[in-house]
Amino acid sequence: MTIILHKPKTPTQRFLALNRRALWKDRPENLLTASKHRCKGRNCYGRITSRRRGGGHKRLMRLVDFFRDKLDVPACVERIEYDPNRSADIALLNYVDGEKRYIIAPRGLNIGDFVVSLNTAPRDFSVGMSLPLALIPSGIFVHCLEIEPGRGAAIARGAGIGAQIVAFDGGYATIKMPSGEIRLLNAKCRATIGQVGNSDHGKQSLGKAGRNRWLGRRPRVRGVVMNPVDHPMGGGEGRTSGGGHPVSPWGQLAKGYPTRKRSQKSNRMILVRRNGRKVKKG
Repeated sequence: MTIILHKPKTPTQRFLALNRRALWKDRPENLLTASKHRCKGRNCYGRITSRRRGGGHKRLMRLVDFFRDKLDVPACVERIEYDPNRSADIALLNYVDGEKRYIIAPRGLNIGDFVVSLNTAPRDFSVGMSLPLALIPSGIFVHCLEIEPGRGAAIARGAGIGAQIVAFDGGYATIKMPSGEIRLLNAKCRATIGQVGNSDHGKQSLGKAGRNRWLGRRPRVRGVVMNPVDHPMGGGEGRTSGGGHPVSPWGQLAKGYPTRKRSQKSNRMILVRRNGRKVKKG
C-alpha cells in the first residue's frame, strides 16, 4: 500500500494524502449487498442521540461472513474490494462448490490465494485460515475473533488491527488486544490467521472539510465558543479555555469518566486493562 501526496494544483490538494490500492473498480457482488438505512444519529423516536452525524454518500451494505462456518471447503480469492462501511478492505471468496462470500481481507492475502475454515489442526497456518483458538499456537497474530463461540467475529476487525495469542489455560486463551488490554476468551471461539490489511488507513489526510461530509461527518463546534445557554463551558468575556472540567452539553464528564457498565459479563474476562492496570478479582 502507498500513501500518495498530490501536487497542490488546487487548495484542496495542499494537505491531501490518500491510500491508493489496487482494488476492484466495478460494482460489488449483487447477491451479497443489501440496502442500508442510515439513521443519521436519530433513535426510533427521531431524536438525535449521536450528534454530528448526517448527510454523506449513499452506500450499500456488504454482507460480510463473520461466522466462517463453511468448513473443509476451499475457497479462491476472486478479488479485493473497497467497503465504504469499514476501514478494512474485503475479499470475495469463490468456493469450489460455486458459493461466494465476502470476508475481511487480511494483510498478505492476494488474488488467486486459497483459504479454508477448519475444525481440525492443519499442517501449516496460512493467512486467511479460520480456526478455533485452541488449534492456533501461541504468539500468532489473529483477527476477527469471536467473544462467544458461534456468535460471529466481533474483535479486531479494523484496518491494520491484529490480536496476539499469549497463552492457554483451562479451556481459555489469553489474548492481547490491539488496545493493549489482556483478556480471556473461550478456546472454542473462532479466529482468522493474520492481521487485517489496509494498514496505511490511519496515515491518510482527507485534505478538506467536504470529504468529511461525504463520509457523513458533520462539523464539530467546541463548547467554549458557544453561549452559556447552549453549553456549560460557554460564555465569558474574551477567549477562555473553559475554566472547569470538560463536560457534555448536559453536564456529564467528557474525559476520564467511566461509562462502561460493570454488569457486563465480558468484563469478568479482563486481566489487564488498556491503561496497564491489573483487574482485581473477587
